[in-house]
Order: sequence, then C-alpha cells, then structure tokens
Amino acid sequence: MVLLFMGAIFVGALLISMPIVFALGVSATVGLLLGGYPLQQLGSTIVGASQSWVLLAIPSFVFAGTVMERCGMSHALVELARALVGWLRGGLGMSVIVVSYFFSDICGSKMAEVSALSSAFMPSLKKSGYRSEDAASLIAAGTAMGMLVPPAIFMIVISAVTNQSAVTLFLAGFVPAAVIGVCLCTLVLIQAHLLGWPKDSRPSLKRLLHAAKNAAVPLVIPVVILGGFYMGAFTATEAGAIVALYSVLAAKFYYKNLSFRQMCSIAYESGITTASVIFLLAVATVFQYILGVSGAPKLLAELLEPLTVYHWTFLLGVAMITMLFGMVLEGLPAAVVLIPVVYPIAVKIGIHPIHFDIVQTAAVGIGLFLPPMGVGLLMALKFAQIGVWQHFKAYWPYILTLLIGLMLIITVPEFSLALPRSAGLLK
Repeated sequence: MVLLFMGAIFVGALLISMPIVFALGVSATVGLLLGGYPLQQLGSTIVGASQSWVLLAIPSFVFAGTVMERCGMSHALVELARALVGWLRGGLGMSVIVVSYFFSDICGSKMAEVSALSSAFMPSLKKSGYRSEDAASLIAAGTAMGMLVPPAIFMIVISAVTNQSAVTLFLAGFVPAAVIGVCLCTLVLIQAHLLGWPKDSRPSLKRLLHAAKNAAVPLVIPVVILGGFYMGAFTATEAGAIVALYSVLAAKFYYKNLSFRQMCSIAYESGITTASVIFLLAVATVFQYILGVSGAPKLLAELLEPLTVYHWTFLLGVAMITMLFGMVLEGLPAAVVLIPVVYPIAVKIGIHPIHFDIVQTAAVGIGLFLPPMGVGLLMALKFAQIGVWQHFKAYWPYILTLLIGLMLIITVPEFSLALPRSAGLLK
C-alpha cells in the first residue's frame, strides 16, 4: 500500500511538471510517514549517499567537457573523421559515428554532445544530400552509442550505486562502444548504397596527416584516460582533475578563445550541474531505502524469476525496462531508482557486476534516444526541425541496429570484461 501511494504521488508530481528530484523527494517523504519510519532517515541517508569519493570526478569532467566543447575541439575531430572515412560512400555519415566515439570521451555530457554534433554536422549533411531525418538519425544513434565511452557522468553514478570501481567501468566501456559503432557504420554503408549518399572526399594522405595534426590536442585526452586507467596510474577522480587542467591549458594557450572569466562562468555552471546530480542521487537513496524495507526487491525478483534461467534473458529483460526508464525519466533517475533494486538479483544468479553495469549503461543510452519521449532524441530533432513521427520512418533501422549491438554486448560478456581483465582489474 505504501508503495502504491508513493508511486501515485511520484507520477502525479511528474504530471504537474515538478522536477524529478523533488518528485522523488516528496514521494519518499510521504513513504517514510505512511510506513512509520523515522524522519531522521531522510537526513542521514541523504548525507551518507552524497559522501562518495568517486562523485568528486563529476565536476571535473563536466567542467573539462564544457571548456573543450566551447573552445572548438569538436571541429578538429570532425575533420579527422572525415579524412579517415570520408572517401567511402556515405563517409560523411560514418564521420558522425566516428566523431561520436571520440567526442564522447571528451565531452561527458549527452546534451552537450548532441548540440555540438548537430552544429558541426547538420549543415554539411543536408548540403551533401542527406535528408533531415537521416541527419537527425545519425546524430541520435551515434550519441546513444557514445554513452559507453568514458567519462560519461552516468558511468560515475552507476559505479557509485552498484559499489564498483569507476576506473574498471570506464575501461570496460571502450570495446562495447566500438562494437555498437561498427554495427552503426555497417548500417550507414548499406543505407548509403540504397539511398545514394555521396562520397565525402577522395582519399588523401596529406589531408589525413593535416587533420591528425590539428586533432592531436583533443586526442591526447582519450589516450591519457585509457593509458592511465590501464596502467593504474590514477583514479577516476584524479583523471577528472588532470583532464580539467589540460582543458584549461589547451583553451588558454593553444586555442586562445576562452577568457578566465568565461572559464569561471563554466566552473559555476559545472558546480550547479554537479549539485543537481548528487542531490538526485542522495534523494533517490531514500526512495531506495523504502523500496527495500517494503519488499520491492523480493517482489521484483519473483516477477523476473522466469528470466533468470539464462543470463542473457535476464539482462535483456532488465535492459528493456531500463530503456523505458531512460526514455521517460532520463538517464540518471533510471540508474538511481531501478538499478539498485535489480542489481542484487543479477549478482545472485552469477552475472558479473561490471558486465551488468555496462549493459545497463548501453540501455540507458538507447533509452535517451527512443521515440517518442527520449530527451536526447527530441533535442536532435529540434536541430533538424522535424517532428517525431516524420522522423521515425527513417529512424527505425538505427533503433534496430542499436538493439543488435546491445544483444552482442549481452551475449558476449568478454566485450565488457576483456580490457579491464587484461589491465589486472578483474580476476
């Protein structure tokens, strides 16, 4: 009964456009009162949930990503991608996927990535003969794939929620993202021949070398992150500080287009973003406490029991639920509300925690770009100036391809585990 009241209040709060964090807080407070639990639990749980060392990485990565996006690093990556694959039919479309992989590693924010990719690619795609629907599909699908490339903020949060190493999770994301990226590039190649998309440019070693030289500054970051984590040189929090310092030095002394005053403004915005993320995580912990003492995990375990016969059926079932959460509630609420409830079930039936986290990260990324309500998709469509249903006719092959990539990650755990295992982070 308590859970029914909490659910009704939560849904009602969302319907009147209350921010999700306050909707969770109000419903959790009502749950404490109706269940007869001490209200002291509210304060102690919120304080305890916000005192996690790994969460200190969030402001650094948010700040660094924003600085890099505003100083124009994305343009150098665009030129490198076009030099790499632009000579193929549909090469400009493939460039979107390639840049999404690189830029996710730098940006860390899905909304900033959609904005940057749309600004960089949308005019060129339309000029080259791609329909608005195709351009929006490429950007949406590429950004959904990029959720798996560190330093995605969602990865930091899910590592805290499931009590796993953020460094291990970061390393685990590189290969699965590449798997989905290959699937998407294959689709683009097929689409290019069916729809007559042109080649972007002729092969040119001179252009490739020039583009690589210009992209060397932003490409230092993924090399540092991957190499540093692989060799155990620093933690996720320390990596955030290193990347933030590098972004300041690059913006000030190489690009020379951001003042210290603008950087201070970005730092302020990053602090606000970080506060909202940690506040959401802390309030949701109260919600999780009530779900736990009310028997919700046991009930969910009984509902999911038919899927626990095979690991892949369980992971697929939970991923589908996570995608719906990601579409309706955005990414972070899906992590802090649903995943702590199903995570113990996954561990109990023998699924590796890192594999589980990677699958759920991929599912949330896809959910953010699912029609009709995925907030990332809506932002991409805003840049393309088309409606959801007009776009869906061109978008469904990309959704199918993302799901095929997800199934590959689910059925082949080594895609997620091989890199961290080779680094000695897993047994």
